[in-house]
Amino acid sequence: MSDHHVVVVGGGFGGLQLVNGLKGAGVRITLVDRRNHHLFQPLLYQVATTILSTSEIAWPIRRLYADRPDVTVLLGEVTGVDSGAKTVSLRNGMTLGYDTLVLATGATHAYFGRDEWEPVAPGLKTLEDATTIRRRVLLAFEKAELEADPAVRDALLTFTIVGAGPTGVELAGIIAELAHFTLPKEFRNIDTRKTRVVLAEAGPRVLPTFAEELSAYAQQALEKLGVGVLLGKPVTECSANGVQIGETFVPSRTIVWAAGVTASPAARWLDVPADRAGRVTVEQDLSAPGLPDVFVIGDTASVMREDGKPVPGIAPAAKQQGGYVAKVIRARLSGKPAPAPFKYRHQGSLATIGQSAAIIDFGRIKLKGWIAWWIWGIAHIYFLIGTRSRFSVAWSWLWIYLSGQHSARLITQRETMREEG
Repeated sequence: MSDHHVVVVGGGFGGLQLVNGLKGAGVRITLVDRRNHHLFQPLLYQVATTILSTSEIAWPIRRLYADRPDVTVLLGEVTGVDSGAKTVSLRNGMTLGYDTLVLATGATHAYFGRDEWEPVAPGLKTLEDATTIRRRVLLAFEKAELEADPAVRDALLTFTIVGAGPTGVELAGIIAELAHFTLPKEFRNIDTRKTRVVLAEAGPRVLPTFAEELSAYAQQALEKLGVGVLLGKPVTECSANGVQIGETFVPSRTIVWAAGVTASPAARWLDVPADRAGRVTVEQDLSAPGLPDVFVIGDTASVMREDGKPVPGIAPAAKQQGGYVAKVIRARLSGKPAPAPFKYRHQGSLATIGQSAAIIDFGRIKLKGWIAWWIWGIAHIYFLIGTRSRFSVAWSWLWIYLSGQHSARLITQRETMREEG
């Protein structure tokens, strides 16, 4: 093994793909992440909506690299980078020297300057976010069961999702199905079928990155499930009592934010140009401007496609970037010519609407309905890590299909009504 030290910050799709791509390269790798697990984010909303448990979509990073002596895994939070000294600083005071640095630090939810909304309108990026949303959704029904005031009960049974991208659409569909089909027999004082799910989008249509006909189908499918779709009206206020959407105030005690993201502070660490969302504007080989030994990938990077559109912040894009940078590093170490500039290959866009329909946009080929849902499910099961996870998720979905019951309806973390209220 050579003395070349590669430090990778972030154990998401891009970071892991890069580490996997450097297997056998003869370098020392240190992988740093704030959490001890890799998360399969595309199914995170299913944890938030009681379909899957946390262990079905997350895996300990140490376990993934237990058989890779070239990989050292550290649980820590990066607070800064000194590109001159080629060091990375961690919050615990530790400093890591590097020969090559890869920042795959992801993104978090953006409130467009209204960060005070976060306590009442949590976003969905981590397992903690998912279990928080799940707790709030389930407690809303429990509180409504005890509530005598009809107005308060209606507000408790109104769920508002802000943002109609894939996450917002998927959350709205599953919450509606949970209320209308899974829970009605379990409560005595309320009729959960009267639950109101509101999906608010400032733009003109849901799923704006999909073809218009698929977007229209998704909206129809949501409305068939009883979801109220409000388009073309921005959210101007979020509070514990509800949401102001345009000129309409919606009394709602449970709000979920799915309207935007902002990148990690990587651009500030490196003191390099960034786009409006804080993503580093990288070179064609995904290195940071003026820093050839520092690469930025995934949601932290602003990468443009040949058609002038940005590479989407989705898992396949991050994996392609991680694999590409691994090739660049290998070429440099072996003295071989560098690979051609990074070129993103779009493999299609997928989204589900509840447990009965989905849409898939492969460009020329567009699918919707049941067949799209089956393809969506097979694709997601394939990309899960390990046979156990694939079997567990497949079984959970089959059980819900056959019984209509969600298997992860547990109120965890702060469990009492007093603490949540």
